[in-house]
Amino acid sequence: MGFFDNMNMPVTPPDGRVEGVAKVTGKGKYAAEYTVENVCYAVLVGSTVPAGSIKSIDLSTAKQVQGVLDIITHQHKPVVPGLSDENKIKEARFGLPVFHTDKIYFKGQPIAMVIAETLEDATYAASLVSAQYDTTAFNIDFETAHPNVPLSPAGKERGSMDAWKDAPFTIESEYNIAHEVHNPMEMHATIAHWVSDNRLKLYDKNQGVNNVQRTFSRLWSIPSENIEVFSEFVGGGFGSGLRVWPHALAAVMGAKQVNRPVKLMLTRPQMFMAVGYRPASWQWIKIGATADGQFTGVHHQAKHSTSVYENFGDGITRVTRLIYSFPNLKTEASIVPLNMSTPTWMRGPGDCTGDFAVESAIDELSYKLKMDPVALRLKNLAIEKDPESGKPWSTNFLNECVERGAAKIQWKNRKPVPGQLSEGDWKIGYGMAVGMWNAGRGNAGAGIVMEKNGTITVQTAMTDIGTGTGTAMQNIAHESTGITKNKIKIELGNSNLPAAPSQGGSTGLSSISGAVVATCNALKSKLASYAALQNDAYKQVKPEEVLLSDTGISLKTPGNQAISYAELWEKNNLSVVEVEASSGPGAERQQYAFCSSAAHFCKVRVHTKTGKVKIERMICVADGGKIVSEKAAANQMSGAAVGGIGMALMEEQAVDLKTGSLVGNDLAGYHFAVNADAPVIEVEFIGKPDPNINPSGSKGLGEVGIIGCAAAIANAIYNATGRRLRDLPMTPDKVLLAKVSG
Repeated sequence: MGFFDNMNMPVTPPDGRVEGVAKVTGKGKYAAEYTVENVCYAVLVGSTVPAGSIKSIDLSTAKQVQGVLDIITHQHKPVVPGLSDENKIKEARFGLPVFHTDKIYFKGQPIAMVIAETLEDATYAASLVSAQYDTTAFNIDFETAHPNVPLSPAGKERGSMDAWKDAPFTIESEYNIAHEVHNPMEMHATIAHWVSDNRLKLYDKNQGVNNVQRTFSRLWSIPSENIEVFSEFVGGGFGSGLRVWPHALAAVMGAKQVNRPVKLMLTRPQMFMAVGYRPASWQWIKIGATADGQFTGVHHQAKHSTSVYENFGDGITRVTRLIYSFPNLKTEASIVPLNMSTPTWMRGPGDCTGDFAVESAIDELSYKLKMDPVALRLKNLAIEKDPESGKPWSTNFLNECVERGAAKIQWKNRKPVPGQLSEGDWKIGYGMAVGMWNAGRGNAGAGIVMEKNGTITVQTAMTDIGTGTGTAMQNIAHESTGITKNKIKIELGNSNLPAAPSQGGSTGLSSISGAVVATCNALKSKLASYAALQNDAYKQVKPEEVLLSDTGISLKTPGNQAISYAELWEKNNLSVVEVEASSGPGAERQQYAFCSSAAHFCKVRVHTKTGKVKIERMICVADGGKIVSEKAAANQMSGAAVGGIGMALMEEQAVDLKTGSLVGNDLAGYHFAVNADAPVIEVEFIGKPDPNINPSGSKGLGEVGIIGCAAAIANAIYNATGRRLRDLPMTPDKVLLAKVSG
């Protein structure tokens, strides 16, 4: 759509994000903001009970509202081919089969959708829909439910539990983390438009347009190429956009039913139950060590909630198998079905939760050993090899992250005995923790369209969810071609462009960077083939021998005459030059293991009378390979760290155990960290390229900024007060009521 086009600006844009001007001027369109002719509006009606079945729905009053076009229910709907019977519903693995069942699994589950000429008409009519239910018993209490769910092995046992049963030093504790919600700034929305009976156009908030395309192709039994998905601007996702949710399918069904484009945007309260969340969790962990601090073994158990209609596994114990050289290891896990909607991946999924327990327990063990927490970690980090696969790490500089972070925060000022630093009513403490994430890479495609004036447009279907993907693509294209940045445009988030994986799991830049490099090389080769018709020196040259500028092509070999683009275009009768290429992982994945990592250090103040915790300094040092865009990468890390502060100190989705309702499911009732709760996050990067992961040498950073952050804060609170808090969030009341430990 060209929304990343800065070429029409009267002056050269500042060196920042390529989409920055479009965002601040309103030119960039988010999912709900597109203008679609003849659009009508949909509003969902939620169940008022948490379990049972629908006995009847009364639509009579709602239908009397002027402007109402239709009301979708399980009894009145266009049938989705992929959900047309029970067997197909199971095969589809879509999750909630919205409007294809009379069963109620959670309170707020969509039971009807009003479609009207205006949003106001639809909202009012939705308030008039009522239903009768046959109710059944329900449970949304994770705390009482999880003890009754048995554990199962989570990964292969390493060594033996008997081998370290007599370890001279051990620590074992339980940890609990509350249900948390993504809360991106932009609400989820879908505009669905059936262009013809088997051609669909979607403007949808998501983190992967090709995933949406494939999902609806499968559900509606139409070719993928008949479905266009646009998600050019995304106001945050944090994992909530990694799958297709029922509201998007509802919008498509509504558009099919009324034969008009339908816009459906979730309300903020609906966001709390309709697009996933980080599930509530319980963990137990035991770690053993020798007197000199060598780890002898770990046993980690974890449970978390899921819905009663779909199993979601968060992989909480995965991180335990990743960071340290535990010779003996056992991990177990289980999921606990509740009458709530399905949880999903949330920034640093699984590992963020598990790391809190692991890093808190290691800190506790360090005090028992009377050993510096930094020294204990450095002694046990698996720096050379992945302890799980045995493969050598391609690069792993987590030890350097720890050393640099310790120096930056002046760790030497930390007191080894808790509670020794005070200023008035404030206790002062230092804490640290580390985090790690498997650095993945997927197959990705990119394209370039070049104009006669030397302007190139780099294209991909990948979305930019605020991570700076577009800016990174521009930087890579500049480095690969030599063309200046103000002549490089970016187009992305459109399924018509070269296919790419979803933006999530810290794989976005790692995947697309290789495709951009490959496409730049394809452009060089194609331009050289045109140039060879005029100058034999260009015949059969390799891409690395070709130089491009804003005005023409040349060779690195001295004495070869440059050829202008104007001349190339004229001699070859060109309008534009188009190339496309793809790139993905290869044999290197069989040779090496890949990881991103970070060390988190913080200095906190804890008020002895109110229990308030103030983060005075937060330092994050990351190993993310080559940093393609320093500003965007630092933004990723600092944003993640602020999320970690929220996780540690305030985020908790409350529930009413008697009614099955969410409590405070809006931005007034659900507390998360804002600028006033965080210092300026001090971010540094090791900055050493990974020579094997992809052509750019860049590893992902989106997850490691939060993994370990909450543990660092908990460990700092202990150092300040001598009070060990193991349940998140660590609210002031918990801080005051916690006992001082030895």
